[in-house]
Amino acid sequence: MTDRDHAIVVEGLRKNYGTHRALDGLDLTVPRGTVRGVLGPNGAGKTTCIRALATLLRPDGGRAEVAGFDVLRQPNEVRYRIGLLGQHAAVDEELSGRQNLEMFGRLYHLGARRAGQRADELLEQFGLADTGRKAIKQYSGGMRRRLDLAAGLIMRPQVLFLDEPTTGLDPRGRREVWNAVRTLVGDGTTVLLTTQYLEEADQLADRISVIDHGRAIADGTADELKSAIGGDRIDVVLHRADELAAAASVVGMAARADGVETDADSLRVSAPVVDRVAALTETVRALAAAGIEARDIALRRPTLDEVFLHLTGARPQEPGAVDEGPPPGKAAGPKAGQGSQGTSGREATV
Repeated sequence: MTDRDHAIVVEGLRKNYGTHRALDGLDLTVPRGTVRGVLGPNGAGKTTCIRALATLLRPDGGRAEVAGFDVLRQPNEVRYRIGLLGQHAAVDEELSGRQNLEMFGRLYHLGARRAGQRADELLEQFGLADTGRKAIKQYSGGMRRRLDLAAGLIMRPQVLFLDEPTTGLDPRGRREVWNAVRTLVGDGTTVLLTTQYLEEADQLADRISVIDHGRAIADGTADELKSAIGGDRIDVVLHRADELAAAASVVGMAARADGVETDADSLRVSAPVVDRVAALTETVRALAAAGIEARDIALRRPTLDEVFLHLTGARPQEPGAVDEGPPPGKAAGPKAGQGSQGTSGREATV
């Protein structure tokens, strides 16, 4: 693929905050019409990357292109082609959903009639047509996030940046946002997604990049990343804590596995396996012969949580935790009227 085939191209991107190096030669390419998940521990550089790509701050070095335009030399062209959704819904509580979208349309110089038409289109697209005239304070969390997402699409962006888009939502609200994102990608939008919900990346992302200390340390599909740290595993959950050590020995021999892991809190024994069926059969027989009763036995693949811990050596931060970078009020953003989706007051925090 050439740069023309990619909606985002990042080469050697660097950004320092005093003595802290938030981006340290980051490389990233995202093909058009795909979802790229970006994972990393707190302070890894995720939000700084999005701020730089959205022209909200100036990188110290390297090169970055979004929708075919250089973020440093052609920032206005980039701003006209992007949308941005941060961690918190940026809508006016007293206005209705339609009034909010009309307001954003007017800020983007659409004119009263076109802004109203675009508001109606987006309300229909995001399943909010029946509630469009209700005040936002009457909306559920999922409805607010869908409306906020709609507001970022006023100008039909080629590239959409989603920074922790489902923070604080319940499972129903998260799935509503996921469905909306899938629809956008189906229509050709490219999405760069940062998230601490690893299930979210597993569900949405075509490929996932893991970054740490400002650098990309792994890249691939969810299945490729999981396979990189091992194949299938067998999990045995016990009834009694005093049988944990004995069960670990039995499972290790039955599965012919090295590196058997135990978890005293969940009473779980876990081991890697090569032959799924044979390992399961032998484990069941060996546990029965040893007189160890299992509460549950299951075969599974590694999870993205395990990939994350293996690659970064850190636990995922709590959803909504503050990432790296200066206070939002100090971010260098576009001036009013330049047409950036994610500006005009609706997205000062990223």
